Amino acid sequence: MVPNRPKRAKVASKVLFNTQQFLDSAGVARKVAEFKKKETIFSQGDACRSVFYIQKGGVRLSVVNESGKEAVVAVLGPGDFVGEGCLAGQPIRIGTATAVAPTTALVIEKSEMVRVLHAEHEFSDRFITFMLARNIRIEEDLVDQLFNSSEKRLARTLLLLARYGKEDKLQRVLPRVSQEMLAEMVGTTRSRVNFFMNKFRKLGFIKYNGGLQIDNSLLSVVLHE
Repeated sequence: MVPNRPKRAKVASKVLFNTQQFLDSAGVARKVAEFKKKETIFSQGDACRSVFYIQKGGVRLSVVNESGKEAVVAVLGPGDFVGEGCLAGQPIRIGTATAVAPTTALVIEKSEMVRVLHAEHEFSDRFITFMLARNIRIEEDLVDQLFNSSEKRLARTLLLLARYGKEDKLQRVLPRVSQEMLAEMVGTTRSRVNFFMNKFRKLGFIKYNGGLQIDNSLLSVVLHE
């Protein structure tokens, strides 16, 4: 008689969570959306129900005051989140998000975003890193507006749009960005932007070749005392 062998305990295998795979694909409570250039992604006053992760393209965030004056507060690119205010209890959008180029974004429902943030440490670490970098950028923007010349502010804005300092995301050739939009971001007039853009081009800091091409040497304008 052969003795009964002890039954092996069933070990539940947990599928490893892949943050980038989650952000690159559609799934439960999230979908991939395509936006044309100048198409509105969400408008100021809309209900906050989701967070957007930019997979490709670029998004301009702007705010309009009661008198109708518009201000561009940020331009975001691949790897950035937008619309995260809903996670902090923001009931309506306080700004408008517009695609500045053909843009692909992952739309994540608020409940799904909250669930993944609580359940997956890798994902929450990445999101926190983004938010900290965003806060640092806002502080730097304020210092820039208070203490730097419009020439330096324009140079810094162009470098940020080119994702300077992010080696894996360097975007040397920018989608078409109007001088009006640059003027709004920098806080100066279109004529001043036009003057400095011509100056940067003559010095070799920027080129117009199938788009606006940014050279790393433009950093010298920001660093120059």
